Amino acid sequence: MIVLVDYNLTGYVVLFQGTLAAEGWLDLLSIRFITLKEAGLATDSDDRTIWRFAQSNQMLLLTANRNAKGKDSLEQTIREESTSTSVPVITIGNLDRLVEREYREQCSVRLAEIVLSIENYLGVSRLFIP
Repeated sequence: MIVLVDYNLTGYVVLFQGTLAAEGWLDLLSIRFITLKEAGLATDSDDRTIWRFAQSNQMLLLTANRNAKGKDSLEQTIREESTSTSVPVITIGNLDRLVEREYREQCSVRLAEIVLSIENYLGVSRLFIP
């Protein structure tokens, strides 16, 4: 599973990978994190463009974005375009707490559980973690 990391979480990719590796999840699951830049998307791409890219490539979108401001906001896009086969958006509940090891571990475990059972989450528009 490829996880597309939104611009507001780019700096946390290494921490997520390290936490998943330390917990042994990367031995069980194939999880790869890519940034917007690595995916060929501009960091100032609107949420609709990013969501569509993630959906067309069957990627989980990992974000801390919760806003519904504007016609191309992530929440508005999900409401208008999500289907029963859409891959969910994974939203970090509290971005400021990702610096805390325990919170990051909880988020990482929850992310791994979602990847492990992704078929159960298709059509679920958004999942908040931990």
